[in-house]
Amino acid sequence: MTFKQYIINRKRPILNIYFTAGFPGINSMPDILEGLSEAGVDMVEIGIPFSDPVSDGQTIQSSNSTAINNGITTELIFQQLALHNTDIPKVIMGYFNSVLQYGVDEFCEQCALNRIHGVILPDLPPDIYIEKYQQKFLSHGMSAIFLVTPETSDDRIRYIDSLSNAFIYAVSSSSTTGKGTDIRSSEAYLSRLQKMNLDNPVLVGFSIKNKSDYEFVCSYTAGAIIGSAFINNIKDSKNLKEDIKSFVKSIRD
Repeated sequence: MTFKQYIINRKRPILNIYFTAGFPGINSMPDILEGLSEAGVDMVEIGIPFSDPVSDGQTIQSSNSTAINNGITTELIFQQLALHNTDIPKVIMGYFNSVLQYGVDEFCEQCALNRIHGVILPDLPPDIYIEKYQQKFLSHGMSAIFLVTPETSDDRIRYIDSLSNAFIYAVSSSSTTGKGTDIRSSEAYLSRLQKMNLDNPVLVGFSIKNKSDYEFVCSYTAGAIIGSAFINNIKDSKNLKEDIKSFVKSIRD
């Protein structure tokens, strides 16, 4: 079964949880992955910390800074992934400069070894991806996941759809993550995406904070990505697995 088929075949909307590797502690990732898997989320999005995460708001920027100060590196992220044996689908989110610094070939090989299903690189333009990296990513079993926004034209969305083989990441608003924008202000945009009958499923991210927000976006799309709310939930955690379980239950019983 392909990653795309996994998403399409789920009997309930997808719940994808984002967290920053190396946060709140440098060795937190294996426990977070295990906790999310046990809590029943459908996939996880692992953030590679970056010094200037332009797509992210204060909460995720702060988690990036903490993780970097903790000493996390891309190499250590892959080492920790190798210790995690559950089958929960995993996506890596980062900035292309980190991939270039690590080495594109080595990055792809490590993703393949650690069963990474997709990569979100907001600063990698689709045209450059096609020209230089598409075959490399696909040969390692990785899907490139592209973002669309309310300002993205229908023609551009259909172009993104033609390049995709997993899901399309629909940014719910033009702001950064965690801004507290009312997700219901995106209704016309989500309805437009729904009516386009795209080949790839759509997952919505940004401004999804609770069960009501989750259920709202899932009425239009295949599921939701929750990041800042989850980061806030674990930042002072004394028992990661219990706090993760409570958070996921609060979103989806």
